[in-house]
Amino acid sequence: MSDAAAPRADTDYRADNAPQRILHMHFGKEGGAERFFVNLARAFDERGIEQRFVIRPNRSFLPALQAMGPVMQNDYRRLSLSAPFLTWRVHRMIREWQPDVIMAWMSRSSRLIPDYPPAFKVTRLGDYPRHLKHFRHNDAIITNAPGMAEACRELGWEGGLHIVSNFPREVTPVAIDRASLDTPEDAFVVAGTGRFVRRKGFDTLIRAVAAIPDAWLWLAGEGTEDANLRALVDELGMAGRTRFTGWVDEPMHIVAAADAYCMPSRHEPLGNVILESWRAGVPTVTTRSEGPSWFVEDGKDALMVDIDDTEAMTAAFLRLRDDPALGRTLVENASAKLAARFTKERIVDEYLDLFARRG
Repeated sequence: MSDAAAPRADTDYRADNAPQRILHMHFGKEGGAERFFVNLARAFDERGIEQRFVIRPNRSFLPALQAMGPVMQNDYRRLSLSAPFLTWRVHRMIREWQPDVIMAWMSRSSRLIPDYPPAFKVTRLGDYPRHLKHFRHNDAIITNAPGMAEACRELGWEGGLHIVSNFPREVTPVAIDRASLDTPEDAFVVAGTGRFVRRKGFDTLIRAVAAIPDAWLWLAGEGTEDANLRALVDELGMAGRTRFTGWVDEPMHIVAAADAYCMPSRHEPLGNVILESWRAGVPTVTTRSEGPSWFVEDGKDALMVDIDDTEAMTAAFLRLRDDPALGRTLVENASAKLAARFTKERIVDEYLDLFARRG
């Protein structure tokens, strides 16, 4: 998944050039990208790598990071009076701690990367960049899907560029009791998870499920569109068969209890939630947004519909409801693809090989 060849199975990451210390800088909020950030940090921790972190204050995942290493907290707003002080603190810490890898998450964090030659300096992008002005001290950029890498080249990036994708959390999905969400055991349930923002397309999902009499909808997440989505549910007469769970620590348990999962995004650079629904063993419907169009095979491991095509989404749910054998086939193929391309061992090996080679 990189510009270079995939690492050999017998690669020894304890060699002299293997990374021993990684500094992460991440100023995201709460969502799938942040879940994967913690996911990858835990995987590095399991490999015995020492880590430190710079994040926004009071994130829900703060205790998880503190269990792995020191955490520096700051909002790092460009015009904030504290921004220069944070820059000074981080750069001093880098000189004293001497990390082997400085890893910024998203463009904003890249502004903090100093001109520090001893470390391999990289930004990991989970979305499309609008410009490259923050990457001046980067040795390389890592994206989790090809579209973002192509966008970087089109913007003029000439440095190292690598594609290393994601892996789902190694959670054993345990389906929740439907009674906990006041849902009939025999109902056809569709689940959706993520941030409630317009680009995620949950309004399309609500309309698609509303067109199926007696189908239920579970939505796990929160965000700025929460009130609008609840109003749409009321408008469509869906309140009695829709459940908003709010933010949950592990949505895979909710997904595992559903009959179908849907990612209705209008823009989705990768679609880590699909990897999680595959791990949960639930038939999946997704839009043909950027990331899914790269790794999903329509009719083989998921059903794909055009963005904002409510009728096609409804039809996909009806196919899954009326053809259980199709659902089982999708789940079997999705599980095989996870095992072949998106395992923790493979993805972490790719990161460590890249770090050891310094791009």
